[in-house]
Amino acid sequence: MPLTVRVWGTRGSIPTPGPRTVRYGGNTPCLEVRTSTGWLVILDAGTGIRELGSELLGAGGRVEGDIFLTHAHWDHIQGLPFFAPIFGRGNHFMINGSQSLERSVDRVVQDQMSPVVFPVTFEELDATIDFREVAEQRYRGDGYEVEPFEVRHPGGALGYRLCDADGAGGLVYVPDNELCAEVRYPTASDWRARFVRWMQGARVLVHDTMYTADEYPRHRGWGHSTADEAVDVALEAAVERLVLFHHKPERTDDDVERCLDACRELVVRRGGRLDVVAAAEGMMFDA
Repeated sequence: MPLTVRVWGTRGSIPTPGPRTVRYGGNTPCLEVRTSTGWLVILDAGTGIRELGSELLGAGGRVEGDIFLTHAHWDHIQGLPFFAPIFGRGNHFMINGSQSLERSVDRVVQDQMSPVVFPVTFEELDATIDFREVAEQRYRGDGYEVEPFEVRHPGGALGYRLCDADGAGGLVYVPDNELCAEVRYPTASDWRARFVRWMQGARVLVHDTMYTADEYPRHRGWGHSTADEAVDVALEAAVERLVLFHHKPERTDDDVERCLDACRELVVRRGGRLDVVAAAEGMMFDA
């Protein structure tokens, strides 16, 4: 059985509510994944996780699941203190993060709920929250397997590939990643080849498309890719669908659609086969 994915946050850097972002959404990154067993996996804890939490509580019963953080930049963790299930006794979450971060994932999460910046401390939460630091190896969960991969982003970040328990299908989630080879990162010279092999043949690739080709030179080294680069790497890895993600805060709904049209035209010019869509809040798909 495939994984079922629902998008709760699509935007990069900072939330952008308002009339110009209604169609594609203004919340920062968060994806809900359900396995064939019904187990909950959450990818990133941007502001989109708040609405997810409300829906989970509305369903009633005990809430439990695994949360995988790609990194600790603010837009990927800022929704966690507003994720209502963490205040519920009997609920349980395992929060996973990279072991290569400058500060451990448990320390980052606890610090953002210190009295200086938030009225409720981490120690006051009623849910049980465990932490695990993960590396580039495969982990097995309830009805799924996940394999992290170190990507190119200031301060370090992970991408995640999730498959069902039989290894079929696959979702690759890479919200922050700089593909440009001219920018120096502490990665091996064969990084891109390994990156392509890691996601080869996945059903869905959700990838950073923060910039257009015209915008990128002014943001070189900031840890993000262009939509054109994402199309090229998706074609190289022979994935079935590319989901444009981490929309730039200034990008309006109309801008996103123009970017989407340009990506689809690029696929045709490249002579490839690739379904391209833009991430929108509420979007659901199988992987």
